Amino acid sequence: HALPHAYPHATATATATATANPNSSVFPPAAMPSSSSRALALSAVANVALGTIFLATLYSTAPSSILSSSLRTATRMAPATTRLPSRTLAPHAKVAAPEKKTFDFAWMEDEMASPGMMMSNKDRPLVDQRIRPRRNRRTDGMRDMIRENFLTPANMIYPLFIHNAKNNEPIASMPGCERHSLESMINEVGEARAEGVRSIILFPKVEDEKKTNFGEEAYNPEGIVPTAIRMIKEKYPDMLVITDVALDPYSNMGHDGIVENGVILNDETVQQLCRQAVAQAEAGADIVAPSDMMDGRIGAIRDALDIEGYTNVSIIAYTAKYASAYYGPFRDALDSHPGFGNKKTYQMDPANSREALLEAELDSAEGADMLMVKPGLPYLDIIRQLKDNTDIPIVAYHVSGEYSMLKAAAERGWLNEKDVALETLLGFRRAGADVIVTYYAKQASRWLNGKD
Repeated sequence: HALPHAYPHATATATATATANPNSSVFPPAAMPSSSSRALALSAVANVALGTIFLATLYSTAPSSILSSSLRTATRMAPATTRLPSRTLAPHAKVAAPEKKTFDFAWMEDEMASPGMMMSNKDRPLVDQRIRPRRNRRTDGMRDMIRENFLTPANMIYPLFIHNAKNNEPIASMPGCERHSLESMINEVGEARAEGVRSIILFPKVEDEKKTNFGEEAYNPEGIVPTAIRMIKEKYPDMLVITDVALDPYSNMGHDGIVENGVILNDETVQQLCRQAVAQAEAGADIVAPSDMMDGRIGAIRDALDIEGYTNVSIIAYTAKYASAYYGPFRDALDSHPGFGNKKTYQMDPANSREALLEAELDSAEGADMLMVKPGLPYLDIIRQLKDNTDIPIVAYHVSGEYSMLKAAAERGWLNEKDVALETLLGFRRAGADVIVTYYAKQASRWLNGKD
């Protein structure tokens, strides 16, 4: 009602325009309205014209804060199709630092979207929430102060593949890994040790002509593993050397035990495993790690070590080793794919979890010093179950398939390798793993040390 008085020139102009041409663009000639309808039309045209002039005048004279508030409201109400598309960043693109700018939120006071919202004394929206977890995440110092789990090089065991050849051989399905000559193995151990890695585990690629059903090469005192142990201990006596106890690298059948009529024998295999573990201890192994999953082998190996005087040699039991599809690249590295069938008659069913508790109870009672879960990532729940049900340290194996998937994604630019690898390893720790066997051990340690 105040518009005609505030803008008399605009009112006069708009009224004159509408009176001069009452039929223009309001009604088609074929449908001319009555005199009362024409009056309503003239009024409508005049109001539109006046509104347009009012907005134009307001835009040129009103404070910018009022306009910005109006524009924000208009933007919120506009259909999604009229808004500008959001910016999509390229993978791993660096985002510029945000502009330091304080915004005016006073306009929100009349638009509170929830009964639980109010305005603070600083004219900013306030949620009625006393407990705010984000306060503990506010700065680097705050996050460091209350961090629950930590990853260090000492938490990791570095697996090394070795063979009796002069040159190294890259493993195609495991980028960054290779079969080391014994000389190269020593160099690799030295580099890992320099980054703070304190333990390695050896896996041999044995020549085909040395493989038999009974795996006698497994306890040859001059074999590749005893030789490698002695070399490492001579050069780096403080390095923890862990050995794999199983027949599959030495078997012409590709299985973890002696095969008779298509059946993997249990007790007969345990006899061979005991001889293998003692041979490794004699060479200087600090820890033996039976990965075969034969029943009763932990107690038998413990007794065999003790009776020979190796009471200080520890045992890491592969307690919950599942019959997994994630082992493919590892078997490429050792050329140890099963010669027939699969390993489901001795490795655990991936569908089972309570069975892992039974295995843990048996291995603990038989003298295991640590319990391993393998694979790692698909079995974080098993790691947690074992952690909650035993006081023995838990080892997680970040297996070859998990490693290779991450490497493949990183090579294609789909993931930031450093960030995802470290997050993965920290996830094992959070799940309850005290120790992690990982092919990333040396590289992850370099990242933790601020290198690369």
